[in-house]
Amino acid sequence: MYIQDQIVTNVPIFEVSETLKDVIKFFEETTFSHVAVTENGVYLGMLSENDLACFEPGKTVEEFRYELESFFVVKETAWLDVLEMFSRNGSNILPVLDENQIVLGYYNLEDIVSVFIDTPFFKEPGAILVVSTGIKDYSFSEIAQIVESNNARLLGAFITDSENDVVQITLKIGTQSLNEVTQTFRRYNYSIIFGNSDDQFLEDLKQRSDYLEKYLNV
Repeated sequence: MYIQDQIVTNVPIFEVSETLKDVIKFFEETTFSHVAVTENGVYLGMLSENDLACFEPGKTVEEFRYELESFFVVKETAWLDVLEMFSRNGSNILPVLDENQIVLGYYNLEDIVSVFIDTPFFKEPGAILVVSTGIKDYSFSEIAQIVESNNARLLGAFITDSENDVVQITLKIGTQSLNEVTQTFRRYNYSIIFGNSDDQFLEDLKQRSDYLEKYLNV
């Protein structure tokens, strides 16, 4: 997915020798979490809005040099890695550098998410299924085979959680009924975290539970 045309150049970059007056104004007037700092035009790091309470207009950025956070991407960085960089640094803005460590501009998280939402994963009709399994047991080739063996199309899949050696995978499937797909996943020892309300397995459990409750009340 091409995202380079999302680079914005209307967000300021501050030299380390400048006073914090304009930096304070920038953070007070925007919702950005960080802003880039350079020294003689070369990227040094990102100044965080979290330090705003410590800023004084008469001080220079230099006095916060050792508080700078050093994260960035380059034009060639893939969009998934860009999203990961946003997440890893708790930032809603990312500087984009060239090969000489010069800031070309920024990626705005809101813009990148908008591009992501415009992909077929979100736009094409289909159903969402969330499955989980052991981190050593899953493979995307197996997941695709399970979906396609039920005459459904796998529109996209990505890991949305990983904890205690268990991974959670979110799937977008081009089908209106997930029943056969979910049954196959269960036969392959996947747990179903979320699926459409027509999941026959859950419906069967509910019916059996209702029957047992009526029996015990006789």
